Amino acid sequence: MKILLSLLLLASGLYTGAQNLHITVFGGFSNYQGDLQEKRFTTTQAGPAFGAGLLYEITNKISARANFTYGKISADDKTGTKNRDRNLSFSSPITDVHLGVEYNILDIYEKVFTPYVFAGISYFHFNPSAIDSTGNKVFLQPLGTEGQGFFEGRKKYDLNQFAIPFGAGAKLALGENLRIGFEIGLRKTNTDYLDDVSTTFADQQALIANNGPQAAALSFRGDELKNSATAYPAAGAQRGSPKFKDWYYFSGLTLSFRLDGNGGGNSRSKLGCPMNIQ
Repeated sequence: MKILLSLLLLASGLYTGAQNLHITVFGGFSNYQGDLQEKRFTTTQAGPAFGAGLLYEITNKISARANFTYGKISADDKTGTKNRDRNLSFSSPITDVHLGVEYNILDIYEKVFTPYVFAGISYFHFNPSAIDSTGNKVFLQPLGTEGQGFFEGRKKYDLNQFAIPFGAGAKLALGENLRIGFEIGLRKTNTDYLDDVSTTFADQQALIANNGPQAAALSFRGDELKNSATAYPAAGAQRGSPKFKDWYYFSGLTLSFRLDGNGGGNSRSKLGCPMNIQ
């Protein structure tokens, strides 16, 4: 909320002569790729996402953009095929602040429609949780489910990190100041713990002794499956894959409104001009 208010204050400060400034809103879905969701892009188990931001046109084709987006990601081994016996699940909010540059392939003031690409930098917050066997929501990072805090070389992961955002979309001018579009934005992170799963199992008794019984209970949940005879895996058994970092992404509709500080149309636009018939 503070970030959104800051963007609105910035918009009001730039209103004078703001023919090149747009207020943008976004609505769609969010998802991720990781140890519980291996597909790079899918709508399976997707969550809602929405956001707002500013776009400033430097030229007809190049713009600077600042966006705040909130979404939710989740996944469950029960929906997959490879690790159902592991029986892990998670849910996490994703709060993303993105600064970047957008490039229009075509001049929207000339063609009305254009595809575009963008890239930049994001700062995001996440906090994975799970529902335990009694139905209570439990945040996973403080537990150290893979032995973080006592296992050599493993420390608790940071819930606030940077990501590399990039993506593409297309937009259509509906009038002098209004545009609608569709955008897909990927975020390459430097963490493998969006889902709290990354590497190998810690020794069960050591995990209980150091991080508590709840850490062990949520590290492996195969014993919760009906008629399961699966025991807690041996120390060093694979729990996740540390080879690849996790990704998250937002996809959906965008709507932008251009502030017109002079009360008239942009001189670059042909949308509001009468046709010149020779």
